[in-house]
Amino acid sequence: MSAQPEAASADLFRHPPLLLFVASRSFSEFAYQIATVAIGWQVYALTGSAVYLGLVGLVQFIPSALLVFIAGHAADRYDRRRVVQACQIIQGLGAAYLGWRSFAGDLTAPEIFTVLVSFGVAAAFGDPAASALLPAVAPEGHLQRATALSTGAWQVAIVAGPAIGGFAYAVSPAVPYAVMAVFWLLAAILAGAIQLERPAAEPDPPSLGQLFAGVKFVRDNPAILGTISLDLFAVLLGGASALLPIYARDILHAGPWALGVMRAAPAVGALIMTALLARHPISKHVGLRMFQGVVAFGIAICVFALSREIWLSTLALAAMGAADTISVVIRVSLVQLATPDEMRGRVGAVNYLFVNASNQLGEFESGITAALFGTVPAALIGGIGTVAVALLWMWLFPALRKVQRLE
Repeated sequence: MSAQPEAASADLFRHPPLLLFVASRSFSEFAYQIATVAIGWQVYALTGSAVYLGLVGLVQFIPSALLVFIAGHAADRYDRRRVVQACQIIQGLGAAYLGWRSFAGDLTAPEIFTVLVSFGVAAAFGDPAASALLPAVAPEGHLQRATALSTGAWQVAIVAGPAIGGFAYAVSPAVPYAVMAVFWLLAAILAGAIQLERPAAEPDPPSLGQLFAGVKFVRDNPAILGTISLDLFAVLLGGASALLPIYARDILHAGPWALGVMRAAPAVGALIMTALLARHPISKHVGLRMFQGVVAFGIAICVFALSREIWLSTLALAAMGAADTISVVIRVSLVQLATPDEMRGRVGAVNYLFVNASNQLGEFESGITAALFGTVPAALIGGIGTVAVALLWMWLFPALRKVQRLE
């Protein structure tokens, strides 16, 4: 029985389009994770405000909300590789500008937020295109394992990226931005080298109906709607990551290195869980397992909120990442397998809007709540709210809870 997984894994590592895709995505994620540490720490150093930390997420979310339908249609109508490549180049140039201004010692908070808007626009177009590209680069019949490989490589970047960002910032505020620029430009080169064996389906001619077709598709599929809305509301309440600079400096009394370690901790747990799921895929009760993962995610946030020790905080964040990975793998596989190729860009854009809302608006919500009630109460409220949402969604979407297999 063990020979089959090993043979399938060997097929993945002998497939150049998938390897180039994974490498490109990894470099891009490395750059993004370095940015979360460097920009978060620098914004807090410049402003000393939890509200401004929350705005870091908000200004990246707004372009996604405004451009979601145009970006999804672009991912279905144009070469997805070129869309991804162009967006990575834009992000690389933005990082280079931040590095130059930071090296000169003149970088200001408004400049950072202006570049963050450009990051948000690039991500609004690039992420749906990349998501829709994955089935085209995966070997025939191996989408789930290709998703696991891509997720695993992504988690490696999330593990190492924040640590690199923290230590690079300790050397000089300009260093992490220079590394980000190089990584995004390398990602663009790799994305441009992908050769597709299965061309994308011919897109439908542009029309108003086609522009909003992704929304209709999601609305007409309760399992998909329940899955991505669960992510929206659960992570919206559990967006404690925006508070990590405050925890690192004011609660745990550490420096940028601690912020980098805590940023990486969820990905360590996620990487371990990804390896387990790649070897032992969830074969039954997948809907229930997804809800259980979200509940565990909320409980881990509560532990982190109350912790005053760096080791316990790091362990709680790792548990949070492991629990979240269960939901991510199920959600990504379910959406990809249920969506026809010619619709994947538009559906991916809707999904990306929900994911961005949960992550970036969650950061904004955490920043505002921390300013009103304090940092620890804000994180604790978020964890309890996440558990409550998971239990409510189990009742609202019984069909999703009863999903047995990813087919």
